[in-house]
Amino acid sequence: MNFSSLKRKHIFSTMADSAYDLIIIGGGITGAGIALDAVTRGMKVLLLEMQDFAAGTSSRSTKLVHGGLRYLKQLEVRMVAEVGKERAIVYENGPHVTTPEWMLLPIHKGGTFGKLSTSIGLKVYDFLAGVKKEERRSMLTAAQTLQREPLLKQEGLKGAGYYVEYRTDDARLTLEVLKEAEERGAVVLNYVKAESLRYDAHGHLTGVTVKDMTDGELQNVHGRKIVNATGPWVDQIRELDQSRKGKMLQLTKGVHLVIDQSRFPLQQAVYFDTPDGRMMFAIPRDGKTYVGTTDTLYQEDPVQPHMTEEDQSYILNAIQFMFPQIQLTAADVESSWAGVRPLIGEEGKSPSEISRKDEVWESHSGLITIAGGKLTGYRKMADMVLQLVTRRIAEEGGPAFEPCRTKHLPISGGHVGGSSGFQAFIQEQTQAGIQLGVEAELARSWAQMYGSNAGVLYQLSHQHGSEGAQYGLPVAVYIPLLYAMIHEMAVKPVDFLIRRTGSLLFNIRWTLAWKQPVIQCMASFLGWSERQQESYAQELEREIERAVHVVDSK
Repeated sequence: MNFSSLKRKHIFSTMADSAYDLIIIGGGITGAGIALDAVTRGMKVLLLEMQDFAAGTSSRSTKLVHGGLRYLKQLEVRMVAEVGKERAIVYENGPHVTTPEWMLLPIHKGGTFGKLSTSIGLKVYDFLAGVKKEERRSMLTAAQTLQREPLLKQEGLKGAGYYVEYRTDDARLTLEVLKEAEERGAVVLNYVKAESLRYDAHGHLTGVTVKDMTDGELQNVHGRKIVNATGPWVDQIRELDQSRKGKMLQLTKGVHLVIDQSRFPLQQAVYFDTPDGRMMFAIPRDGKTYVGTTDTLYQEDPVQPHMTEEDQSYILNAIQFMFPQIQLTAADVESSWAGVRPLIGEEGKSPSEISRKDEVWESHSGLITIAGGKLTGYRKMADMVLQLVTRRIAEEGGPAFEPCRTKHLPISGGHVGGSSGFQAFIQEQTQAGIQLGVEAELARSWAQMYGSNAGVLYQLSHQHGSEGAQYGLPVAVYIPLLYAMIHEMAVKPVDFLIRRTGSLLFNIRWTLAWKQPVIQCMASFLGWSERQQESYAQELEREIERAVHVVDSK
């Protein structure tokens, strides 16, 4: 297994010895999907990410693999059909990171959706998306709606649409796709930045000069084709290529708030109207309710988007509008996250109106850029990019590669017998964990979270469970941390606490309780210098600060 922080430096030092068919810049869900698709076609693949995997947009979404109901409103019928069908494929290939979530769409007098238009819209949606029978929409009366969610505004309530979306852990979905790609032969590295692009005498792109962001070491790597899948940074890579012209990105920011269920005891996921006519999600998850998102133009550094007072007030006002009984204040917000969406700019359109469509651009030098798109469509986007890549390689006299093979390919952890076999798999794995000395509840939670990789955690617990005590870490924290370092290339504390576990977003108290022992354990295991330990600890503090505090809007 090369997906280890312990092997990362060795991989970096030796990657220049190989010539790759494809170098992918960007380790979010788009780059991850391209890496898995390419390696299963028979390509030699290198993927580089300048931060941690999924550290940009792919860990900061609404965490839904959703079917694009909003696009039906914009009459983008083809997109609804494609994205809706893709949703089920993403679920089948990784039931441990994606799960069906019934969604309530309340209909109020004077609201965005009327009863008839909602009924017809959801029926068309079911048809276009090929929704299975047991997940097709139903229409509820006002009384039935309040039975499912008593906190909803009762004034003017006419009823609701009831339909299925799919909830996911976006960062873990990205990781599992990358781990499957790596297991099949792709070389995958985080904290490696594309510093400059390399060309032959004719100006054709031949490779990348890359920098290890942990120690500054440089390497030159060679590739037949280079794909720019950097999300909010695609225009920066195009600038390196001197090809930033024509269409460009328009970044928009989305903020989500996390509130404890003791203050916002939401029973049911809700997609609801805001006072200004936009739509917003409120979703219960692990004892919390999270609500979002905002949609505002963003022109600052995409590495560190933050929540402003204005963002927080906007969401709290929207909650007050739809859930008037609960009377939340800023003091009830436990944590938040802000993310940047890389949309393709269209003059004269507001952020909410800009299409989420993806587009592929090719420069004179041969740089292929994928821009826009959605989490749900990552597999289709990869296929679209690779059809172009394989065509160009063939035109240049290179080898022929197989067509896309990812439609029925489980991702790492997803080898559980599909969605229909997942519950039986969890039962079976829980017993396997118990036999190795793991407590039943913990064994079950690991099977649920890590899927077919749970056995690795059970073995780690069996062999090393007692070792966490030297850092003051219980098995429930120590073993996932060990697994994250050895099998998921967690390099820094933020990688573990934000993207490997989601705890900084959804369980801030847990993060605060274990952050110090986690830092000490990682420092010892990965051999950090005192300077590194101090730097990584400070970075974690900044992320905690960003999650729990607002920044002045001015």
